[in-house]
Amino acid sequence: MSCFYTLSTPRNLCSSLILNADEGARFSPPQANKNLNSGKLASSTPLFTHGTTLGIIGGLSVDATLTFLTKLVHLHGGHSIPFLLCSDPLLNKDLLSYERGHFVSATSKKSESLKLDSSSPIVQNLRNKRAFLEKSGARCIVMPCNISHCWYEQVSIGCSVPVLHMAECVAKELKEAKLKPLEAGSPLRIGVLATNPTLEAGFYQEKLKSEGFEVVLPDKATMEHTVIPATEALDRKDIEGACNLLRIALQVLLVRAVNSVILASEDMRALLPQDDPLLKRCIDPMDALARSTIKWVRSRSSGDNT
Repeated sequence: MSCFYTLSTPRNLCSSLILNADEGARFSPPQANKNLNSGKLASSTPLFTHGTTLGIIGGLSVDATLTFLTKLVHLHGGHSIPFLLCSDPLLNKDLLSYERGHFVSATSKKSESLKLDSSSPIVQNLRNKRAFLEKSGARCIVMPCNISHCWYEQVSIGCSVPVLHMAECVAKELKEAKLKPLEAGSPLRIGVLATNPTLEAGFYQEKLKSEGFEVVLPDKATMEHTVIPATEALDRKDIEGACNLLRIALQVLLVRAVNSVILASEDMRALLPQDDPLLKRCIDPMDALARSTIKWVRSRSSGDNT
């Protein structure tokens, strides 16, 4: 199995390198890691030495990862950012299979635990990629994928560089926005719409509550009659049907006096047209992650003389 890596430097916007990996996603460099400009490096030598190098672990799809990169470039004024990107088709497939295989009710008291232990293939794959990026010179690591954050703690533990948390980025931005409740005397309510594994993992609920928000989730009926069928329709390529079901799910949350709805699903966010009025009430977590990433880049740039 091979994984595709994109290496970007200020002088070379996009170069690529193929690294071999075994079934456990443990990487072995080609005959020698190659510096983008000058030949061989010892396997222990970082690929990058830039103080602002990003390490990016791709998620459910290449399209979603490329969307995140596009957001970074746009927010950075079109300027190049040094980054290393891991895009592994095996991980994409495993994450998608895991997400689709857990259609349990987000509100069920007897719902099964969706946490995987540290020995599971998905967790090991994510941890190995994180370790590779860290050793290759990444000074900050991001995962532009909601489902990957189900194992954020297991992936980030022991990492020597920051690993940004998508839900934390969203919660902090909402706090800084100084929103006011839609109903006088009521708490600030934020809705979260996602597939079951993301809701069951609870990391959005945890981060939002830590910032003082009341979290509103889809009830059992909404999950069973709109969210799950929308995902199934999307798998059948019934885009119109999936879009209509998503609109219903959003409206159900909005009538519960939420200020905004976090669309914590790459598939769901891509369904609605850009001019859809419902999108004005929605938050794309990938936007918040991209903005936080650029803030980190800019905070480091003044001290980066490499």
